[in-house]
Amino acid sequence: MRLYSLSVLYKGEAHVQLLKTASDVSTFNFFQRSSVQEFMTFTSQLIVERSGLGSRASVKEQDYLCHVYVRSDGLAGVVIADNEYPSRVCFTLLDKVLEEFSRQVSRVDWPSGSPATISYAALDGYLSKYQVWVLGF
Repeated sequence: MRLYSLSVLYKGEAHVQLLKTASDVSTFNFFQRSSVQEFMTFTSQLIVERSGLGSRASVKEQDYLCHVYVRSDGLAGVVIADNEYPSRVCFTLLDKVLEEFSRQVSRVDWPSGSPATISYAALDGYLSKYQVWVLGF
């Protein structure tokens, strides 16, 4: 069971904005890592774009299961995991991350934010914690 990516995005009227992302591509071949990272970013944005406000879904894409939660205020989260990772844990993680993100980052910054301008450092920690938690270490 493995988590590969955790992203926070904003679904605006015109487009989807990536706000922050954390990923673990260490299990991939060195030469594949940048392509895998691009795939995960693109897939996360596409899934949020196609999801309605206030919705949750799990979408199978190639060998991955993408779990998406789009809140009614447009803030969205995506977890990309393997097929064995429990979906309930993914949605618990998304609830926790989006709630914390909305408290720490002003809503005014969501429509124009980017990974370089948004100050929220907890994603890498959550990705590591939930990777270890489900493995039982």
